[in-house]
Amino acid sequence: MDGEQVTSGDDPFAQLTDVFAGRIALLLEDDPALSEHVAGRLLQAGFAQVDRFDAGEGALEAARTRPYDVLILDRHTRGMDGLEMLKAVRETAGASSDAPALMLTAMGAERQKVEGLLGGADDYLAKPVGDEELLARIAAQLRRAARRARPASADLVNGPFRLSFGARTLKLELGEVSRLIDLSPLEFSIVCELMTARGQPVTKTMLWDRCWVEWKFLPDNFVNIIDARISALRRRLKEQAPELGEDLHPLIVSARSQSLIFRDLSAAG
Repeated sequence: MDGEQVTSGDDPFAQLTDVFAGRIALLLEDDPALSEHVAGRLLQAGFAQVDRFDAGEGALEAARTRPYDVLILDRHTRGMDGLEMLKAVRETAGASSDAPALMLTAMGAERQKVEGLLGGADDYLAKPVGDEELLARIAAQLRRAARRARPASADLVNGPFRLSFGARTLKLELGEVSRLIDLSPLEFSIVCELMTARGQPVTKTMLWDRCWVEWKFLPDNFVNIIDARISALRRRLKEQAPELGEDLHPLIVSARSQSLIFRDLSAAG
């Protein structure tokens, strides 16, 4: 693709270890093989502990008494299912009532997704899902939980860029230069998602879900649509921030095959 560069240096997914370090997850999944795989992948990625359950009743009792960092729930389990369990967690003042929750389920129809989100889930993933997608989405939910503890009006600063959520502006402040970057609403939404990740990968599926909100389904060519928009956005950022120099452009780079990163410029000279 035009201007695309693969991120060099350390694997950005390996860097998620710092995000996951010390975290504790609750996993409700009644397929033993899948439960073992997901738990193993989370532990490998840096989680300190994954408590596994195959029925909602046990998961509910644990969530009410222990503060989990994230809940990962299947919808279709024996006894109380994941959606019923989550609704019960949200309705009480238990230890994990505000924990971010991801539904991980084979029930992937649009209506079922809406039911899950209205039932208290923060994200909804249809099986099968790759490890890269799962880890990126969990990291995103942990970041969102951390942001809720900060003032909503706080700007996000990344090197010479200042992102104002309230004013919906991106400003370049570098030496004597101070200018607003001209972005369309969709481009601003994309930049928000990528910059908020602070150098961590955002998958293209995540980007589609959060930026192309007027679409009610995932088209077969969604990757091509995203790639074309990212290519144009790279050119726009380069044209409006030439002071950064060729070594920092493009500002949006690839991480593996299906993820994107806005460069972390906090340490850039």
